[in-house]
Amino acid sequence: MSRDVSTEKRRSECPIAGTLDIVGDKWTLLVLRDLLDGKTRFSEFERSPEQITTNILSDRLRRLEVHGLVVRRQGSGRRFEYHLEPKGEALRDAILALAAWGNAHVADTWVPPANYLQRPD
Repeated sequence: MSRDVSTEKRRSECPIAGTLDIVGDKWTLLVLRDLLDGKTRFSEFERSPEQITTNILSDRLRRLEVHGLVVRRQGSGRRFEYHLEPKGEALRDAILALAAWGNAHVADTWVPPANYLQRPD
């Protein structure tokens, strides 16, 4: 992608605000969760239980790509696959921490298995 993200206006120099400017909407962390869980194709993301619409999913994948968290590669046929870059992979611990917080503080949440979203060996 050729979009220069260095020129985007940030709310402040706060690292939390800067991070939220990239991943702070209600869909992006779920897309990252799915990538960490091994999903690579658009149709796989569409089947997630949260039922993200195709236009929002396209936008979030493009945004992750623009910010260097995801790379889009040619898959089989005309399909593309999405893969985490090291910058996206670096959010794994934060996403796991959010899952743990949700289990501790949000009623009736699914408790993932111990190896959930763990790094592949």
